[in-house]
Amino acid sequence: MSTHWAHFEHDADIGVRGIAPTLEGAFEQAALALTAVVTEPAGVASVQGVRVHCSAPDTALLLVDFLNAIVFQMATRHLLFGRFEIQQLSHREDGQWVLDARLCGEAVEPERHQPAVEVKGATYTSLEVKRQVGGDWLAQCVVDV
Repeated sequence: MSTHWAHFEHDADIGVRGIAPTLEGAFEQAALALTAVVTEPAGVASVQGVRVHCSAPDTALLLVDFLNAIVFQMATRHLLFGRFEIQQLSHREDGQWVLDARLCGEAVEPERHQPAVEVKGATYTSLEVKRQVGGDWLAQCVVDV
């Protein structure tokens, strides 16, 4: 299966899903799906970089923390992100999973980006991070809009 992102139905909210051959790639694709809830990711220029660091006891909670870190950066810096670079995703000896990433994007321009909704945050609903039959990784959850 190829690397891609998708949305899935969930009541009044929306699910974001990333699929890729690597865990890092699945997280990056889930982040693109998050951006796509707001605007077309391909229309976001990579003119500004923001670094985020997250840690959690498992990969599912790490996904929620990562997506919420993106939502926080979008809200506080008034930025949209169209490219995500996971620079580290590893399991430490103390049992914690850690993630370091670079978010690449630009300031929101309402006329050009035409934001559809504001994402309030990633939730634990339909939260799943796993290796699928065939070897690809899936990373998904529902985001509150």
